[in-house]
Amino acid sequence: MTIRKLHFDSALLPSGWQNDVTIAVDDGGNISSVDSEIADAGAHHVAGAALPGVPNVHSHAHQRAMAGLAERAGPDRDSFWTWREVMYGFLARMTPDDLQAIAAQLYVEMLKSGFTSVGEFQYLHHGPGGTPYGETAEMSLRTLDAADHAGIGITSLPTLYAYGGFGGAEPNPRQERFLNGADRYLDIVSSLHKRSQGNPNHGLGISPHSLRAVTSELLGEVIAGLDALTENAPIHIHIAEQVREVEDCIEWCGKRPVDLLMETFDVGDRWCLIHATHMSDDETRAVAASGAVVGLCPATEANLGDGIFPAPLYLAAQGRIAIGSDSHISVSPVEELRLLEYGQRLITRERNVLAAGAHASTGRTLLNHVLSGGAQCLGRAIGALSVGNRADIVVLDTDAPALYGREGDALIDSWIFSGNQPCVSNVFVGGVQVVAGGRHIHEDDILADYRATIDRLSE
Repeated sequence: MTIRKLHFDSALLPSGWQNDVTIAVDDGGNISSVDSEIADAGAHHVAGAALPGVPNVHSHAHQRAMAGLAERAGPDRDSFWTWREVMYGFLARMTPDDLQAIAAQLYVEMLKSGFTSVGEFQYLHHGPGGTPYGETAEMSLRTLDAADHAGIGITSLPTLYAYGGFGGAEPNPRQERFLNGADRYLDIVSSLHKRSQGNPNHGLGISPHSLRAVTSELLGEVIAGLDALTENAPIHIHIAEQVREVEDCIEWCGKRPVDLLMETFDVGDRWCLIHATHMSDDETRAVAASGAVVGLCPATEANLGDGIFPAPLYLAAQGRIAIGSDSHISVSPVEELRLLEYGQRLITRERNVLAAGAHASTGRTLLNHVLSGGAQCLGRAIGALSVGNRADIVVLDTDAPALYGREGDALIDSWIFSGNQPCVSNVFVGGVQVVAGGRHIHEDDILADYRATIDRLSE
């Protein structure tokens, strides 16, 4: 259902909290006007407090279906690297139909939690054995289909994966479904570009998996091909997630991964560095100065035992951040933001570590960061309820027990720091209502497809 004028009891605007806010939406799904302190009789009233929808900048959709399946201890110490072997095994039989059903269910969960856009870092490209599908972009196109069905905004980030380690090492046989050279990879990017043109809910970028999965020559060729197709598209890359990754990079070339990236490429505001957990102080300041965004996924980083990002130093240097749900062991902006702050509290043994100075709301500070950072690195007009942006709106239920009696920034603080009760009542993407009364408009049929898929994969 598309509604042309929406009236909210209160809303978080770029100027701050305002009451009696009316937002008009044009035929393309963009905000055409914002008025406050006016009760417009012709607008559709939506009870509650409106926020800009939160961008989720890092998603591996296929991993949602394996969440919880890697929590049994192995014979030796478990790590990211042992988890990765479980993931490889889970992917062995996944078909395009399976991926589409899993992604659609994931995107429903994202919308219900308050995410309204997603960066899909998609690296499951080919069939079992590594044989390409007739349409080389088949799997990435299926995530677009899933996003359209669920009604979420999406920036497609097909993943460039060619090697098994630094310096062009031979890939693991279990990575064969991921692998592409420059030409075939750019065919995938081109297909996604054609499919997304003219759709304001779609964006496009690339995601070189990591410096261990590409060479600088390959990545340079792909960036040149991308730039010939579309201007200044986002580039996302995993980097410095694990201590072993840093050690392997130093052993190979004598440099740390972030230093190597910064010296090799013109890293600027089109780049999103995913995780960047293990940076030196100099690297941290250099990334902050570059204008790039660091994409943090605290729930996954905790689940995989990655470590904790040096947020105080980075933010003090005016660094930009965004959040993602990565492996989707949790699908919640609340949990990502809470863990981001709590990790810092555990290290410093202080409270409100990431608040923007004395008397500032920690929740509002974090939300402001990830709205602007997420919009930047997804390359779409989102992240603020302002004229010209997409009408991506999340409404908090101010009658929910966790929020009752709160207003202004206290609503955000209570939403993030008072537990896991469902507080999102309504969600609009491009002015179209996709969640009403806490339920997604296609919830039942998408869930049925997901269950059938899991039944088949579990055989």
